[in-house]
Amino acid sequence: MVPNLDKLIGISTYCTKTEGTGGKIKSTPDQFFVSEILREKSLGKISSSGSYTVYKLKKQGIDTNHALSDIFTKYGLRLKALGLKDANATTEQYVCDMTTGRSTDTLVTNRYTLEKIGLVQKPLTKKDMVGNHFKIKIEDANFSKVIQFADHEKILNFFGYQRFGSKRPVSHLIGKAILQRNFDHAVETLLSFTSEYDLPHNNKIRNMLKDKSNYSKVFDQVPPQMDIEKIVLDEMINHGDALKALRAIPIQLRRFFVEAFQSFVYNQTVSKAYEFGEDMMQPQQGDVCFDKDDNLGRYQNDPMQRLAIPLVGYSYSKKNRFDNFISQILTEQQITPKEFFIKEMQEASEEGGFRQAVISCHDFVIKEPYVDFTLSRGSYATILLREIIKPSDPVAAGF
Repeated sequence: MVPNLDKLIGISTYCTKTEGTGGKIKSTPDQFFVSEILREKSLGKISSSGSYTVYKLKKQGIDTNHALSDIFTKYGLRLKALGLKDANATTEQYVCDMTTGRSTDTLVTNRYTLEKIGLVQKPLTKKDMVGNHFKIKIEDANFSKVIQFADHEKILNFFGYQRFGSKRPVSHLIGKAILQRNFDHAVETLLSFTSEYDLPHNNKIRNMLKDKSNYSKVFDQVPPQMDIEKIVLDEMINHGDALKALRAIPIQLRRFFVEAFQSFVYNQTVSKAYEFGEDMMQPQQGDVCFDKDDNLGRYQNDPMQRLAIPLVGYSYSKKNRFDNFISQILTEQQITPKEFFIKEMQEASEEGGFRQAVISCHDFVIKEPYVDFTLSRGSYATILLREIIKPSDPVAAGF
C-alpha cells in the first residue's frame, strides 16, 4: 500500500518488491547534495569569449526560483536556470544570463554564491544538461535491506513530491482550475487550500482566507514564506479580479501550475498502465522513444531506445498505447487536451510532449549512511529513494 500523499499526486504503486529500509532524509540541507552535469560538448562551448555569461549557482536553504528572483531584484541580472532545485538541499547548477554584455564575477550571500565560469555564443538550455549527481544521507535506515537493490534501473519515472508541493500538494489543483478557466477557484485554492502536513500556523491563516471579507484583515499576518500568496492577496484587495491577480504571479510559476496538472495526469497514467500490466520497461512496435541523444522517434528495435510516455497538452495525439488510460483520466478530471491552450493566459499554455517512462540511473553506490548515484535530466531522486525507503509517512521521512 502506498501512503495517502502518494495517491494525492497520482502515484498508486511501487515497482520494486524489496522491503523498505525505513529511515529519513534531509534532516539538514547538507545531507542532500545535488550537482548538475553538462554534456561534454556543451562544456566545450564555454570559453573566454561570447555574448552570454554562464555562472555556477551554489545554494542552500533557498529554491532556484527564489534565488534567481533575489539576484534580479538586488543585482539586475536576469538569469535562466537549466533545471529547478529544491530549497531543502545543497545544490550546484548552471545558470545563464539572458541579456548580452552584462556580467559580474562573483556574488556571495548567506544562502547562495554566484560564480562566473565563462561565456557562450548562444544561451545554454536544459538540453545542454545531461543529468544530476546525488549524494544523499539516509538516517536510521536498515541498509541490509538495500544491498539487493539491483532494480534501480527499473523504476518508473514519476514526477516527485516537490512538483506538487510536499507539505501542501496543491500546485496541480491550481493548474487544473486555470485550465478550466475557473480563475476565482484558482485564487481560492492558492490562498486557502489546507493540508494535514502543513504547519498549524499556515493552516490557521489559510482557514481565515476562505472568507474573502478577511483578505484585508489577514494580509499583515501572512508569513514571509507565503510570498506568492501576498502578491495575489494584494491584487485581490486592490481590484478583486482573479485573472489579473493570477497574472501578477511570476510567469515561470504560472507555467509551473499548469505543468503540475500535466504531471499529475502523467503520474496517474503510469500508475494505471503499470497496474494493468502494460510493459513499461521495454518499448514496443509503434511506441514513441528517446534515443541515446534524447531525440524522439518511433521504435526501431534499437536497444538504446527508451520508452516515452505522452505529457498531455493542446497538441496531444491519441495514437499511442497509453491513450485508454490518458483519456479515462482526463474524463474523470473534466479536462480536454485542447483546454491546455489558454486564450486568457497564453503564456501558461502547454503544448505537451513526452517523458521517459523509466528512470535512467548510473553509478549507484552505497557508502553507509550515504547513497551516491547519477540520474538523467528531469528524474527525481526522491522517486528512487521512495522505492528504497518505502516511507509510511513521506513528510516525516523528509520527502
